[in-house]
Amino acid sequence: MTTQLASASTARTSRPLRVAGAIAHLAALGFLGAFAFTALFGLLGFGLGTLPLLGFGLLLLVAFVYVLFAVAWLETARVDGLYGFGLPALAWRLRVGPGFGGWLRTLLRQAVDPRIWRAIANLAIATVFGVIVMGLFRLLIWSIAICFAPLSGAETVRGAFGLEFAAAWAPLAGILGVIVTAAGIVGLALLHGVLSRAIVVPSQEEQLAAQARTSDAQRAGAVRASEVERTRIERDLHDGVQPRLVSVGMTLGLAQQKIDSDPDAARSLIEEAHTSTKAAITELRQLARGIHASVLDDRGLDAALSALAGRSHIPVHLDVRMDGRCSREAEAAVYFAIAESLTNAAKHSRAAECRVIVRRRDDGVLWARVEDNGIGGARVLPGGGLDGISNRILSAGGTVRLDSPNGGPTALEVSVPCAS
Repeated sequence: MTTQLASASTARTSRPLRVAGAIAHLAALGFLGAFAFTALFGLLGFGLGTLPLLGFGLLLLVAFVYVLFAVAWLETARVDGLYGFGLPALAWRLRVGPGFGGWLRTLLRQAVDPRIWRAIANLAIATVFGVIVMGLFRLLIWSIAICFAPLSGAETVRGAFGLEFAAAWAPLAGILGVIVTAAGIVGLALLHGVLSRAIVVPSQEEQLAAQARTSDAQRAGAVRASEVERTRIERDLHDGVQPRLVSVGMTLGLAQQKIDSDPDAARSLIEEAHTSTKAAITELRQLARGIHASVLDDRGLDAALSALAGRSHIPVHLDVRMDGRCSREAEAAVYFAIAESLTNAAKHSRAAECRVIVRRRDDGVLWARVEDNGIGGARVLPGGGLDGISNRILSAGGTVRLDSPNGGPTALEVSVPCAS
């Protein structure tokens, strides 16, 4: 966020190439902007008008929100590509709850997103500028042509707005027309850059406030993730390893009592204790692997996930495509999210198989999706596995999306910045 802030504040909109690009953009928007707003207002008008007709208008209003987001996304990308403000890409809001109600609330929140309406306002202004630029281009062409009017032999020349004047004055009028129209075109391009910075780029206070909110959320997620992890370790030690070690101690105590009177029984008890000790060691190794996967540091995420899939109780189809390594924090967050998802699938979903897809995207984001064919109905509960996933990913600066309708399938998507 700080880098984006600096980029937006230092980007110069008056550079010749950017001015030329702005002129080309405005000329194109003189045509395309009108079509975009015709589609938007058409969907909104028909949606509101047909809303009482069995809810048919609701479908049009939903389409309006999606088209609105698409137009705003394109406008944000256009402005950022033209001026290099370093704007973050417009992203669809995360689902705020399960089911249809959660989707509807997310849609409403998306419809009132200030970034969307700032982009739409900027597009509206650019469209008006584009129409004016197209008119100025026509006047520019006429001004160039009028300079050569005396060559036609005519005594008078009809100028702009129906004015007539002597052909001898035509070259002067043409030169003045070229200067005025060219200045108008360049001036609108410069004004477009200034307004775009003022409208689309968030203020420094807004960006710093957003950065502070993100930092607070990451810190809270890290604290919550550590609490959930500590609780899990305590539970696994108390319910698994500790009773087994107590049993080993009791078995060895019985063997010690019988070692003189009944050596065979004592030997059998020692063998039982030995087997229980090996099981306890295995549980401790699995518990340590749940805290830190050494193969992740040594061989990377692909190898770590391959080992994880090999230990899974249900078949796992693994598809990992990564060009290079991400930061240790990002890879660890994604690894443990996948590990917990596979554990949940094996314990609760009654799934026959899982599919894991991992990609490192061009925008520097490590993305993963875990999908099973189980019964669905997964929910984020305080202290549960999905709660641990959400907090761990949040602490790494990432996002989580869970889609688990009743009846299945369950799909979990996580995205973490590679440089987190």
